[in-house]
Amino acid sequence: MRRDLHSLANKTFDLLIIGGGVTGACIARDASLRGLSVVLIEKNDFAHATSAHNSKLIHGGLRYLRNFELGLVRESLKERRIWQRIAPHLVHPLPFLVPLYGGGFKARATLEAGLSLYDVLSYDRGWLDDPAQRLPGHSWLNKGAALSREPRLAGPGLEGSFLYYDAQMYAPERLALECVADAVSHGAVAANHLEAETLLLRDGRVEGATLRDAFSDASFDVRAKLTIVAAGPWADIFLSRALGHASSHKLLRSKGIHLIVPAMTRDAALTVAAGGGHFFVLPWRGHCILGTTDATFPGNPDDVGVTESDIEKFLAFINKYLPSAELKRSDVNHYYAGLRPLVDDGSKDTYGASRRAEMIDHSKDDKIDGLFSVIGGKWTTSRDLAEKTVNAIVAKLGTGARPCTTRTTLMFGGMARFSDFAARQKREHESLPGLGHLAQMYGTRLEAVLDLAGNRPELTQSLSASGDIGAQVLYAMREEMALTLDDVVMRRTGIGQLGNPGPAAIETTAALMAKELSWSDARRQSEIASIAKNFETVKEAA
Repeated sequence: MRRDLHSLANKTFDLLIIGGGVTGACIARDASLRGLSVVLIEKNDFAHATSAHNSKLIHGGLRYLRNFELGLVRESLKERRIWQRIAPHLVHPLPFLVPLYGGGFKARATLEAGLSLYDVLSYDRGWLDDPAQRLPGHSWLNKGAALSREPRLAGPGLEGSFLYYDAQMYAPERLALECVADAVSHGAVAANHLEAETLLLRDGRVEGATLRDAFSDASFDVRAKLTIVAAGPWADIFLSRALGHASSHKLLRSKGIHLIVPAMTRDAALTVAAGGGHFFVLPWRGHCILGTTDATFPGNPDDVGVTESDIEKFLAFINKYLPSAELKRSDVNHYYAGLRPLVDDGSKDTYGASRRAEMIDHSKDDKIDGLFSVIGGKWTTSRDLAEKTVNAIVAKLGTGARPCTTRTTLMFGGMARFSDFAARQKREHESLPGLGHLAQMYGTRLEAVLDLAGNRPELTQSLSASGDIGAQVLYAMREEMALTLDDVVMRRTGIGQLGNPGPAAIETTAALMAKELSWSDARRQSEIASIAKNFETVKEAA
């Protein structure tokens, strides 16, 4: 997967996709597998924002039952099973404990009813060839059994805990990247760090967009029969600017922060009711992710970040409703913030707002033909949203296309059974540090990564506590379109995903990239300086 801007010239594509998050990536994958000519562009890096900065869950949305969104829950549960089947290296079962503290019979009965309905709606959760991926139904653990399973639940009024199952992504940014890679392998053209400046409009029809390369600052046009804006939190902003008037469909941006702390639980995640809402404690890569907040964000999406006040308030909130946590600021190894692009229904309630998606044909509301946009939605249902979107695109184009196959086609690194694959890798590479981590990150692409080490043993040594190695850095540049140090450290690998890996890891990674990409010393130093922003809190809003 190489970045080739020349391939964008002198051709009219069937589809131009603006936005390289998971929505755009899934649309590109679906459309290219059906035989459409596709170009996907992203102004920063693939999955650099919301698609990476989330709770890393593939889930049905248990709490959406409160809003009677049974259709959304069922769709999410169906898609959960599909992701488990096509990407078992990156999506795996995760047990959840839901403790009850002094709620009495009514609270238990209410939750029992919700979980029973959740089980009914996920009737196909066992329809998987791999037994390790099949999810049991829920159960009740009395106080003794709950504490035996997870001592962290200890607290005043503990009555017991429900146990249920959902799924977790090992690396959401890599799952989105595999969608891009799969699209490219089926003929799509993809380019990161390439921004759509404006749309090409003629006689009430969009014919493509003017693009600007972040590295050369050169601009040029790309033409397509249809253009779709899948820009996440930026979608309505871009559309308003490009169309010259306010978009007919608005977004409500919800900021959610996550904190990464040392491991707090044995093996299960915790879903803790808190002040009319809830928070998660999610085991992940030997640590725990604490998530998430939910607050309206009125600012520029480019400026979202975590403040010290955010961290302080969230820790206090968690300690209040889970006193056994006893968390301090020094326990926080890393943090990140993401924006949920919610369909604005006028309520301004981000927590209660639906996670539904909307696909918009702008020939109807804005009288602009050749333009679609997709807003809202959630990670779990992104594949299904792409299928519906491409159905509409094929109908609009009036051209023949193959049927959708994304629900059964394995992802780029997918396999039938991850446990069998992992066991084979362990036999073949038993001395490789971080092997388990690498197998989950790359799946069947792992051999291609390791081949790059050749006879250079230093490329198989761990760069940081994450377990990532130098061969990954080469692979990221040569095969995964990584062009900046941030691309490699924060998304292609896990080097920076658990917190600041330290100057040695960053210097070594930068040196490998500088040699491969012929960076000047000034460019190398600039890249090193820019990576620091990932590990710094932002200033408080004025």
